Amino acid sequence: MELLSVVIDAINNVLRWPLVIGLLGTGLFLTIRLGFVQFRRLGHGFAVATGRYDDPDEPGDVTHFQALTTALSATVGVGNIAGVALAIHIGGPGALFWMWVTALLGMATKYSEVTLAQQYRDVHVDQDGKAWEGSVSGGPMYYIERGLGRNWKPVAMFFAFALMLTSFMTGNAVQANTVATQVFDSFGVPVWITGLVTATIVGGVILGGIQRIGKVTSIVAPVMAAVYVFGALLILVLNIGAVPAAFGRIFSEAFNPTSGVAGTGAGVFLLTMLYGVQRGLFSNEAGQGSAPIAHSAAKTDEPVSEGVVALLEPFIDTILICTMTGLVLVTTGAFEATAPAAVDLDASNVSIVEGTRDTGFTTYLGADPISYNEGIPQALDGPRVGRFNVGIDTLYLDEAQTVPFTGTIDPSTRAVLDADGNVVETFYANTVRTSAPLTTLAFERGLAPIGLGGMGRFIVLISVVLFAVSTSISWSYYGDRCANYLFGTRAILPFKAVFVVMHFVGAVLAVTTIWDLGDVALSLVTLPNVLALLLLSPVLKKLTDSYFERRPWVENEEAHKKAKAEGRL
Repeated sequence: MELLSVVIDAINNVLRWPLVIGLLGTGLFLTIRLGFVQFRRLGHGFAVATGRYDDPDEPGDVTHFQALTTALSATVGVGNIAGVALAIHIGGPGALFWMWVTALLGMATKYSEVTLAQQYRDVHVDQDGKAWEGSVSGGPMYYIERGLGRNWKPVAMFFAFALMLTSFMTGNAVQANTVATQVFDSFGVPVWITGLVTATIVGGVILGGIQRIGKVTSIVAPVMAAVYVFGALLILVLNIGAVPAAFGRIFSEAFNPTSGVAGTGAGVFLLTMLYGVQRGLFSNEAGQGSAPIAHSAAKTDEPVSEGVVALLEPFIDTILICTMTGLVLVTTGAFEATAPAAVDLDASNVSIVEGTRDTGFTTYLGADPISYNEGIPQALDGPRVGRFNVGIDTLYLDEAQTVPFTGTIDPSTRAVLDADGNVVETFYANTVRTSAPLTTLAFERGLAPIGLGGMGRFIVLISVVLFAVSTSISWSYYGDRCANYLFGTRAILPFKAVFVVMHFVGAVLAVTTIWDLGDVALSLVTLPNVLALLLLSPVLKKLTDSYFERRPWVENEEAHKKAKAEGRL
């Protein structure tokens, strides 16, 4: 597993800069080319999403709102809870600023990819009655092949294959892993049991195809967002005096960072920006090419009408919900705080590190035994036990933390002996947190002043479960459309079966490995997609100008009223 982690880190290091440049550069170019469409047409996007312009006679499988909630169910997920926490844990508060930048530019990118997906989608009549097959297929693989020409089919196939793999990891295994970790942290339930339960739920929904997925997500998505946002708003109201300072710290550390507690030392601007952009992409998926697949199923004959709905996603996901999480983490001070925890050296989140909080921690590669005296390693800046890549100050042998550890630790075998030669299996210490447990700590601290600290844990737990399961459900559709593109309808059911199995597997794997694999997959699918968006920008410009000059939504509003009067809505 350590070798795999090294290989994944190496690949991520190669892909990070092309990813950042490709995302931000494409977003900026499209923002200018399309006349700042994400700002000028935001209101129209909300109007279309309400359904007032829906015409049931237009081709597609789901309404504008259902397409939006399906895509939001995939984007509003653990990235909003765990991803923001991870970004601030490593890159510091300034990472949130770069998530905002990614989202604002990503609104133009999301508009563009969804508009093109609608323009070049494949619509066919469902004659065999198999709902799980769907009657619409669309996404970047279609606009790459049909928009750029047959010579680009190998690129389209690469995208479809890479996104199908991404659906197994980023949109599925990461979600299952986060739920299983959170439930284990809260109740001690074995991760395999949680994985089995959530895999069963996901399997039951995805067998119904996009129509069942759309119905489920149109209910779950608004509820889950409301629960989480309510909890976050309550904390911010209780800490209203700290909010201005939190914004100030976010802006100042965006360009002059002190880095996060697990960063590589103070002033690492590139680290802060990289993690902000990466976690921003993971959260809102703009430029990744996944959401266009869900939006392709919307009932409309006007591609731009779905594009303006799609640009709402980064706004809702990152500008609103991720900001809530970030402000809660900063105003409560949870991202810098420590909390009691059991430390098992065999756990995937425990490692041997060296360094200090000021210089940053790195993995210790030596083999010399590490000596502890009264809970503290002999060399203050030397090797020590770390959790979530951050060195632990003091190790104890009891949960009450009254008996400090004195003895030696073998960094190679992880064998521990105390001063009397007894084997030690578990330590206790105050350690930092990351991912969903860090957000849980923030909610607990934020609601503790009014005696609702336990409620904070419950809110995050419920949100993680709903966010993660709904994300997996939506991502299954993305993956099966890719399988359908590559291998035809005969591949859809086998894909769904593998998807459910991978959900269970993800629940029991190491969290760091899962997240890093997800980053690799994100980069591989994003780069060919943003290239296609740049090359097809003339088509986007033409479609956009035509739509807003013709104003077809006026006619659609009349059709909607007629269908409603006839009872067809």
